[in-house]
Amino acid sequence: MRVLYSFPHKLGADRICYTAWQQVRGLASAGADVLLFPGVLSRPVPESVQVRPTLARGRLRLPYKLVGKLRALALHDRIVARRLERLAGQVDVVHVWPSAALETIKVAKRLRIPTVLERPNAHTRFAYEVVNEECRRIGVALPKGHEYEFNEDILRREEEEFRTADFLLCPSDFVAKTFRERGFPAEKLLRHQYGFDETDCYPENQLRKSANKFTMLFAGQGAVRKGAHFAVEAWLRSPAHRDGVFNIAGSFIPEYQQYIERLANGDPSIVLLGHRNDISDLMRGADVFILPTMEEGSPLVCAEAMACGCVNLVSDVCVGVCQHMENALIHNVGDVDALTQHIDLLYEDERLLARLREGALHNRGQFTWGAAGKSVLRAYEEAVSRSTAKA
Repeated sequence: MRVLYSFPHKLGADRICYTAWQQVRGLASAGADVLLFPGVLSRPVPESVQVRPTLARGRLRLPYKLVGKLRALALHDRIVARRLERLAGQVDVVHVWPSAALETIKVAKRLRIPTVLERPNAHTRFAYEVVNEECRRIGVALPKGHEYEFNEDILRREEEEFRTADFLLCPSDFVAKTFRERGFPAEKLLRHQYGFDETDCYPENQLRKSANKFTMLFAGQGAVRKGAHFAVEAWLRSPAHRDGVFNIAGSFIPEYQQYIERLANGDPSIVLLGHRNDISDLMRGADVFILPTMEEGSPLVCAEAMACGCVNLVSDVCVGVCQHMENALIHNVGDVDALTQHIDLLYEDERLLARLREGALHNRGQFTWGAAGKSVLRAYEEAVSRSTAKA
């Protein structure tokens, strides 16, 4: 499978840049022939991957902030589109990322090469609406320029990409659902998955015993959409807070952190750790990982928690990686009563906690980055097969 992989950001940096880097490595490991066009390459990739940056030459890099992020993304798209013109007959599938794909998709269509558009999050309009509605409900304003602040220009461009791409790569059933609900046909939606790093995420032993104190962990981006405020409310309602500890790791936008601190009201069982680089160590020391998220692409952090032997306590956005009463407990988004009951269950029933932890460890092998690479390759094969059938 000859793949042109277009990624407009700093491949190998954090967040989606890390996801894309691992995806490229997984594809190479799965046997794909990858031609990589990153904006900038921040970490090395396997030698089999051909790398041609678009916004860097040697040590010189185009400064995204100086040029403006949207202009930089558009420039990357135009460069990749021009390069693709010269690759007719040499590429089987084109893999693009949001806000930097439209010109590349148009050229691929003219050359009759199937395109797959990565969807690292839910439908953009859905994400904007859900996050902004919750911000209004709790009285927290997003900072100007925040990625979830409603942006008509980004929305218009991404919705055109959604319509124009041959296929949308959805890393979870939840993401696919947000597109189906907006009229996208099921045959346009291809499922794949993300993963975790086995060298970093592993249990201390096969079945870790409970800590002396019941320990719950929230870790990740301190954004309203992740639902940390639901977790704090539920924790304080549960008897677990009387002799347990709830660690919250991550950098929060200032106004949201103030809201979380008001909810916590100085309770000594809630510990705000700030940004941490030892998340896997924190997971290995916790009984429960909590993620009451309202919007997600694919909960990488849940796979990481499972791999560390931590039981996930999550919203139904995370169904797929997490299975209720098999390796996790799952509540409906925003249902603080149910979330409180689930904390109570795991706090009071050590046998249930141990059984779910065993289920998490049993399933960990399904969610490695190696498995993720194979899942993307299968999605490519499906895209090529469906495109050939249409022709």
